[in-house]
Amino acid sequence: MLFTLAVPAFSQYAGPAILSRGEAPTGLTAPEIRFTPFVAISAVYDTGLAAVGVTPQGTLGTNSALGTALAWGVAGAHSWRRTRIGLNYTGELDVYPHRSYFDAINQNVFLGLTHQLSRRATFQLNTAAGMYSQLFFPVGLSQTIPFDPTSTYIPTTDFYDNRTVYLSGSGALTYRKTARLSFDFSGDGVIVARRSAALYGTIGYGAGGDLQYRLAPHITVGASYSYQHFDFTRIYGGTDVNQVAATFGIRITARTEFSGYGGAALVENKFVSQVALDPAIAALLGVPTASFVYYSSRWQPAFSGRLSRVFGKGVAYVGAARIISPGNGLFLTSTGTTFLGGYDYGGKWKRWSIGTFSSYIRAQSLGNITGYYGTAVVGVSVARQLFRYTQFVMGFSARHYDSEQFLGYNRMEYNAHVGLAFSPHEVALRIW
Repeated sequence: MLFTLAVPAFSQYAGPAILSRGEAPTGLTAPEIRFTPFVAISAVYDTGLAAVGVTPQGTLGTNSALGTALAWGVAGAHSWRRTRIGLNYTGELDVYPHRSYFDAINQNVFLGLTHQLSRRATFQLNTAAGMYSQLFFPVGLSQTIPFDPTSTYIPTTDFYDNRTVYLSGSGALTYRKTARLSFDFSGDGVIVARRSAALYGTIGYGAGGDLQYRLAPHITVGASYSYQHFDFTRIYGGTDVNQVAATFGIRITARTEFSGYGGAALVENKFVSQVALDPAIAALLGVPTASFVYYSSRWQPAFSGRLSRVFGKGVAYVGAARIISPGNGLFLTSTGTTFLGGYDYGGKWKRWSIGTFSSYIRAQSLGNITGYYGTAVVGVSVARQLFRYTQFVMGFSARHYDSEQFLGYNRMEYNAHVGLAFSPHEVALRIW
């Protein structure tokens, strides 16, 4: 929401971010960040490489490998009189000479576009897309894109090293009725395709709306409603989610703000499953199983909160959320509580820049298989400018999968890299 409109519109303070609309902290993105390319070459070491299969002994086959990674990308933002566009794209070629089965090209792109249709109406389009076999990149706030990537669905908890392609996007129309009151109408969709026939893909879509009221220049309150539907490949059935929530945003200081929402979600699951017949019935009918329809309906708490502090060249943030997701290809519809935090500094503090990230999700599968599972991720990436256009880069990340009920799901894996990157470095590099 804007109290007044002038040219350029994007140079004005827009009040505290509204997390239910997927907005990034208001002070994070600058009107102009020159589109900056980079290329890097690194030595990498990975553990826990696991294909969708088992060893001759019937156990999960995991491998460790030393390899080479060639990374590239471009990031930046540009504003015109009525339009702003932000981009963050990365790609990477991983080659393992002694484990060539795991050679892969991984790519990921975030794109945000905001267009002022009139003095009162604004349209926003947010898109995340990618293809990967191993997912090591962090999903955190970025200087160059005008939305919070965690507000879009990105399959970040996949267990296997399996080719996955995803496309997630949302469009929203915001109408400012008065200087204090605004309405938002949105729609979104997601497609996730996995190469392995043993894993489930996802097709989802949804719609929602909210109203927000500015109580004071630094405080916004409101209410929201959203509907989401998930369908899955290889199984009949799906999930419907209806969610209502109250929203709140406050700018605590010029650079610090909190945004969040809290409410409840009605989750309805409908799946067609198979059940084994009694041997006597199976012998009579000549079939070993029968189909039945599984249905469940339950209310779940739904909330999300983010506290952020914006710096001239970066941001520090912590957050927590209770979400409903379509699972990770192994488990279907899941409710989960997630915690995340990070610190990204892309300036030139004695020629150094640093980025850290961490997240943990504890989920309960409500679909094909019921049970709990979790994923924890931590990592750090460091760059030091050696001389013009050349930087030394290194990084480390660890990922832990855990479940008390499914012992084979427990696994720890690591990724480390060290190399050289070449870039004008106007924005922080992300070489994972």
